[in-house]
Amino acid sequence: MAMERKQRIKVFLDDDPAPFAEFASPVKFVLDTTKIPDGEHQLKIVATSTNDVEGIRKIPFVVRNGPSIDVVGLKKNEVINEQIPITINAYGSDKIDYFKVVGSETPKGIPTWLWVLIILFVVFGIYYFIMYLTPDLYKSFV
Repeated sequence: MAMERKQRIKVFLDDDPAPFAEFASPVKFVLDTTKIPDGEHQLKIVATSTNDVEGIRKIPFVVRNGPSIDVVGLKKNEVINEQIPITINAYGSDKIDYFKVVGSETPKGIPTWLWVLIILFVVFGIYYFIMYLTPDLYKSFV
C-alpha cells in the first residue's frame, strides 16, 4: 500500500527561522495579532508540493493593536528650527462603558482657505453696505 504524500504549508513571521505554524494543504487559520508587537511585519508562506518543490510568498503587513497616535505641529520628514508647539493625542480601541469628552479629539487649526472665505464674505458685506445703503435709496415712491 503506497503512502500518500500531502502538500505542506509552513508559515513564518518576520525573519524567524522556525515556522510558527505548519499545515497540510488546504488550510484556513486565524492569525492572532494581539500577540504580535505593533509595527511593520512580514508573513512568509512556504508551500512544498508533492514533488518537494518549494514556493514562497511574502506578505508585508502592519499591526496596530495599541492606541492610534495623532500628532499636530510636526509632520513626517519636516525640517524645523527654533521652538515649535506639538500636540500629541492617543486614541485607544479599548471597550469601556463611559465616554471621556476631554481629550477625545485632537484640536486642529482653522484652515487657511476658511479664513480667506470669511474675509471675502466680510469685505463683500462692507462693500454692499457702502454701495447700496446710501440715503438716495430711501426716497419715497409716494
